[in-house]
Amino acid sequence: MIKLTRVNHQEFFLNAEVVLTVESTPDTIITLTTGQKLMVVEPVDEVIARIVGYKRAIFLNPTVPPVDGA
Repeated sequence: MIKLTRVNHQEFFLNAEVVLTVESTPDTIITLTTGQKLMVVEPVDEVIARIVGYKRAIFLNPTVPPVDGA
């Protein structure tokens, strides 16, 4: 989940796994896999950075020991 801010300044958490596209029109619009669109105050680059950070935390978790033979 990533933390974002709606245009009315309410913070919310978004499941980054359901993000389909992020675009600037010039407002930042996030389209979900469901077709729902969300407008947020964070710039596109910040939204992408948060998604990448989330993915890194999930897939490159250094606290999980490697499996033998991997």
